[in-house]
Amino acid sequence: MKIYTKKGDKGDTQLVGKRVRKTHERVEAYGTIDELNSFIGIALSYLTEEKFSDLKDDLLKIQHELFDLGGDLANVTGNGKWASKEDYVPYLETRIDYLWAEVPPLKQFILPGGEKGSAYLHICRTIARRAERKVIAIDEKETLPPVAIQYLNRLSDFLFAAARVINYRSGREDILYERGKDILE
Repeated sequence: MKIYTKKGDKGDTQLVGKRVRKTHERVEAYGTIDELNSFIGIALSYLTEEKFSDLKDDLLKIQHELFDLGGDLANVTGNGKWASKEDYVPYLETRIDYLWAEVPPLKQFILPGGEKGSAYLHICRTIARRAERKVIAIDEKETLPPVAIQYLNRLSDFLFAAARVINYRSGREDILYERGKDILE
């Protein structure tokens, strides 16, 4: 079996239930989810030490969930048979609370950076926010899994917390934004 089909050579692709242009907002949304998933894969490649095993487990779980969400975004039938599950969000919230308790409280904004895994998770956070905006635009007009927006919102919070934890566990301090002083109290 060949990897190429030539079916998209004129700029179209197949969603579940409809053929659309590759610029269609759903294709843009699940493409952004795919981009996010790929960057999570890069971040994972830097988390080789045992002290990151819990984060590696979380991120691998998230990669599978993102595939579920991407599949849901490619489904225009609106049949309500979603792969994305409501329990994705409470799990993220539990993990965010656990990770957030591990790091020092924030009093200032921080800059993305530090360890490579952390820096990549900051990129992931911004891609998750972009994906969220794209999903919101679709949700205003079409049926999507009820959990989609909430999941992406919570995921960006998880990625921020995980990025901070990577630096903390590696003995690196957050890079503080210098112009603001104690603005988050």
